[in-house]
Amino acid sequence: MAEAMTEKVFDPVSRSWVTHKITPQAAGKIVRAKYKRTTVRYRTSEKPGSVVVDTRKRYLYYVLPDGKAVRYGIGVGREGFTWSGREKVSRKAKWPSWTPPQEMIVRERKKGRKLPRYMPGGPKNPMGARALYLGATEFRIHGTNEDWSIGRAVSSGCIRMLNEDVEDLYNRVSVGAQVNVL
Repeated sequence: MAEAMTEKVFDPVSRSWVTHKITPQAAGKIVRAKYKRTTVRYRTSEKPGSVVVDTRKRYLYYVLPDGKAVRYGIGVGREGFTWSGREKVSRKAKWPSWTPPQEMIVRERKKGRKLPRYMPGGPKNPMGARALYLGATEFRIHGTNEDWSIGRAVSSGCIRMLNEDVEDLYNRVSVGAQVNVL
């Protein structure tokens, strides 16, 4: 059974913040409603075909012509694992394999969690359905099998998306596209 999570919500009756327990499945449903992919007006100096990642607001924008963008909900790096800068998409992969960095293996072992040295692509892989590799870094824009993580700062620096959203982005973005992480 999945472990319950907590979510703080404002209760207008008591005029205070209250904590509710929520399952990851229920959180995933909430995420799908709140962070639904949509086309929005978007003012930017970035060229169409570029990607802008707004880590603070938890949105990724794929820039379209005429002042528009496709907006996707994302999960971002937790405290101490955030980053910003410009990279280019250096590679794309369907159902990517995952090789955790050594420092992640050590860090998780200290927490009592044992990570595999390698995991082939597939539905149980934390990289999800697609991955966009960013330059020569270890950072990726990738899918996730943890829908509840969208809208949250929980990753080790990668940008997480719902699998159906990363599949959509994968089909739009070209290798060489500019990615600006704010």
